[in-house]
Amino acid sequence: MENLLLAFGLTLLAGLATGVGSLIAFFAKTTNTKFLSLALGFSAGVMIYVSMVEIFFKAQDSLVDAMGNEAGQWTTVGAFFGGMLVIALIDKFIPKSGNPHEVKKVEDMANRQTAVKDPDLLKMGTFTALAIAIHNFPEGIATFTAALNDPALGIAIAAAIAIHNIPEGIAVSVPVYYATGDKKKAFKLSFLSGLSEPVGAILAYLLLMPFLNDMVFGILFAGVAGIMVFISLDELLPASRRYGEAHLSIYGVVAGMAVMALSLLLFI
Repeated sequence: MENLLLAFGLTLLAGLATGVGSLIAFFAKTTNTKFLSLALGFSAGVMIYVSMVEIFFKAQDSLVDAMGNEAGQWTTVGAFFGGMLVIALIDKFIPKSGNPHEVKKVEDMANRQTAVKDPDLLKMGTFTALAIAIHNFPEGIATFTAALNDPALGIAIAAAIAIHNIPEGIAVSVPVYYATGDKKKAFKLSFLSGLSEPVGAILAYLLLMPFLNDMVFGILFAGVAGIMVFISLDELLPASRRYGEAHLSIYGVVAGMAVMALSLLLFI
């Protein structure tokens, strides 16, 4: 029960980081590109390292125990790439204008008062928030599953996802503010889009917990590893470089991997 509450709490905190990004969009004069580039790279480093070094092999151990060596290893690989396929399909059906991978900056908030009460922009802004909510859903499952199995691992993953949710909060706030000229509405939709992560955790608990055994856990965990690697390669690294600080992005990746490696050695 203690692990369960921690898993839900970490997932909730990671999701609410979109609200932090929304507040940054409203109160900062300019985007701190160096910080975001370094932070997104760091988040990618954490996710890639923990997925390939820790989560994948935990999943493989569970599946080998449940299915035998050959079938377990094949199932691990299949579930890993299946996780990648799931998040890739979600991205494919999110139009470019609503995709959280599209970098937006605080400066984009300026001089948009003419957009107020434009119904087309309102529809676009609301859809952007919905698209990011859908995109965040599997991340909630990933954070919850990892935290439930290993709280220390869950804390590291929740922190990495929270970091990468900050620019997603900006990505929600900017187009919604374009659509309405209303900061409160933009913040509310940004905040609500982040709540899809704890919703994902709740559904994972309700649907999967009654059937959780070594095989189900292994498949789910391998899929989580695939989701996080795909997010890192398709979203975090390109976004961190698009903020114009390419070297800082790579330094962040290395730092994220080093911190994750050290935490695995010391705490996990």
